[in-house]
Amino acid sequence: MDNLINQEFNLGDTTGDSALWQYVQAMEPETVAQISRPSSPEVMEMMERHIISMLGALPSDQFGVMITTSRENLGRLMAASMMNGYFLKAAEQRMNFEQAFQAIEISPESSDIPPAGNF
Repeated sequence: MDNLINQEFNLGDTTGDSALWQYVQAMEPETVAQISRPSSPEVMEMMERHIISMLGALPSDQFGVMITTSRENLGRLMAASMMNGYFLKAAEQRMNFEQAFQAIEISPESSDIPPAGNF
């Protein structure tokens, strides 16, 4: 699977060409699990919708759905899902940062300058 991911993302061999790849491989499993977990139910729902749209949306409780694919296509599906998840997580973090900054700009307590008339 590593070779498939290497080919898919053009990472070259795993012997030392990519510092980022080496960093990811050196991560503790707990760290990988933590950063892989969706941070909100909204992100999880969007990821589920993305995967369902790629696989098909027939309800499995009403249909005997069976999906077959090759190892290569499954690797591509996994890589696409991972990239979608990273994008959604980054977008969610950006939205949270923007909301936090807007709250700071609105809040008069965040400023060292007292409001007019309160000297």
